Amino acid sequence: MTRPRRLSLLAALVLGAIPTQAFAHFVLVSPSSWAAQDGLGSPQKSAPCGQADPGATATPSGAVTTVQAGSQLTITVNEVIFHPGHYRVLLAADQAGLPADPAVTADASSPCGSTTIDPNPTMPLLADGVLQHTAPLGSQKSFQVTLPQGFTCAHCTLQVVEFMSNHPLNNPGGCYYHHCADLSIVAPDGGAAVADGGTTGTPDAGVD
Repeated sequence: MTRPRRLSLLAALVLGAIPTQAFAHFVLVSPSSWAAQDGLGSPQKSAPCGQADPGATATPSGAVTTVQAGSQLTITVNEVIFHPGHYRVLLAADQAGLPADPAVTADASSPCGSTTIDPNPTMPLLADGVLQHTAPLGSQKSFQVTLPQGFTCAHCTLQVVEFMSNHPLNNPGGCYYHHCADLSIVAPDGGAAVADGGTTGTPDAGVD
């Protein structure tokens, strides 16, 4: 056996002995992301909106989606690398107003075993446990959330979070991936939105 061939064989054996880790990723297709995304949806590891991913600078897209208070908003995601899990959706006046990700309980398979799903979400949580799956989704998927009545804003933040089970910990982000979209939520009668994150009336979040 020649020396180059021996070295190639040795490299193959070494690489084969090192387990590879498949890290899940998703692209926020709609509404438009607040930041530019690559083909895997990055940046998306760091909470709340992927703005602090190491080696992946978040570049604001400037996109703002205008919607009506109390209307149904269609969210479309494309899970380009699979892991079992589900999605959750939150709405806040700005990125700083978004809560921390829920705690996760490890299991025998990974540190990302399970997390709680809120069956009765209230603001800032609009939906939880969406698109629960243990097999690849197969294609981009859409679902709807109902925006709260009486909540208007000129520039607020919608967060779409993916929880992944049976998954190594992201650094940062733990067991979660994060995307955000900037919304302008206007009154149904065509009235202008109030100042960023302001409300008219008492928000009452719903889930489709």
